[in-house]
Amino acid sequence: MLLVIDVGNTNMVFGVFDGDKLIANWRLSTQSGRTADETGLMIRNLFEYSEVSVDDIEAIIVSSVVPNVMYSTLNGIKKFLKKDPIVVRAGIKTGINLRMENPKEMGTDRIVNLVAAYEIYGGPAIVVDYSTATTFDVVSEKGEFLTGITAPGLQTCADALYQKAANLPKFEILSPGSVITKNTVESMQAGLVFGHIGEARYIINEIRNHFDCPEMKVIATGGLGRVIHEEDNGIFDVYDPVLALKGLRLIYEKNKGRR
Repeated sequence: MLLVIDVGNTNMVFGVFDGDKLIANWRLSTQSGRTADETGLMIRNLFEYSEVSVDDIEAIIVSSVVPNVMYSTLNGIKKFLKKDPIVVRAGIKTGINLRMENPKEMGTDRIVNLVAAYEIYGGPAIVVDYSTATTFDVVSEKGEFLTGITAPGLQTCADALYQKAANLPKFEILSPGSVITKNTVESMQAGLVFGHIGEARYIINEIRNHFDCPEMKVIATGGLGRVIHEEDNGIFDVYDPVLALKGLRLIYEKNKGRR
């Protein structure tokens, strides 16, 4: 069995694969203050409440966009799971050709998503990831990364609203059901959700027009992507909340014999 770990700015997502089947997954908040011991114990404890035994884990692969948690994560894994994980970094085999000025600037989270989208759903495709930032990445039919757009994420925008405006409350990110609202919380929810729907539609349309590919498929992921998909399911061809976990498994398969 394979343990895959995707460390993002907001959440750490864990998945266990038995072959190509995802049999368990968990999501925890990313906290830079955890020690290696705390991280290792935390990972082991996840298995205590599942039907999967930590002793069945044969290999581990990790992707992270948060450098200051990598020491504790990797050392916690080595100490408490007795495994030396593969780390997604520059030079690892992915199958994606990064056609950009400085490929090292590309976040590993975006690469992992592109690998999964391309190999599972095919290209050309747009991958929309609703995380701390909302990203729109384009992969060609030949597996080439063509361009990427980065915008503030849903939670980032929501946090800015109540932190920067004294009289606006903190609110749950969900659709109020209509753009016409009658109270402050619903008005904020409407602005956030329908604003991001408009953003997605416009950017996707511009990408399709630029590449003269009106049928370019759109794969969405990220926990908050569900809010957009459920409100307007005509935007995305696929909503896959565990796309990154699938991408990590695919990258592991490409690199397990190179160690």
